[in-house]
Amino acid sequence: MALKLYGAPMSTCTSRVLICLHEKDLDFELVIVDLFAGEHKQPPFLAKNPFGQIPALEDDDLTLFESRAITSYVAERFKETGYDLIRHQNIKEAALVRVWTEVESQQFHPAIAPIIFQFLVAPLQGNLPDQTIIDTNLEKLGKVLDIYEAKLTSTKYLAGDFYSLADLHHLPYAYYLMKTPAASVVNERPHVKAWWEDISSRPAFKKVAEGMNFGEK
Repeated sequence: MALKLYGAPMSTCTSRVLICLHEKDLDFELVIVDLFAGEHKQPPFLAKNPFGQIPALEDDDLTLFESRAITSYVAERFKETGYDLIRHQNIKEAALVRVWTEVESQQFHPAIAPIIFQFLVAPLQGNLPDQTIIDTNLEKLGKVLDIYEAKLTSTKYLAGDFYSLADLHHLPYAYYLMKTPAASVVNERPHVKAWWEDISSRPAFKKVAEGMNFGEK
């Protein structure tokens, strides 16, 4: 049975998993969940994720949800296939990958997510972006990226001189950020900017980015 991913390409969480699947050169089926029709809140999808959030992944009799848990599973389950995203042959490098994936989820994501919501989601709900929320979280994000800037002076990527899940997990939100006036928070930090240009040039991401059209008319 092939892997089956339930989600929407424009979704940051779905795209995170899609990038991972492409990096691993895996065959899979993408089953579109229509968010605007509320399909993620209907019983068929709730049976896969009771929290009603995309994506969900089926691998034979196993069903997973939460995008970072899915990418970790895929990277480990298929560690001998495609690109090694977890440095499974080097325990110290693997540990550093885990550290920086945690940094993404605990430091980067809480700062950037409200910014993207205000710029892209609020207008779809008929609201103007709240500049106070944007400014507050830009300050938080700037502090996180200052640490990244310092780290990236000594290594090409966050966990070391190798691309990994730690970098991949940043791609969806950073992609949308770079389409907003807040892109300056990346562009004004030369090492962060170079890192972004590097990771966003990977073929796996470019393939996924074609479907990341959230907020576009």
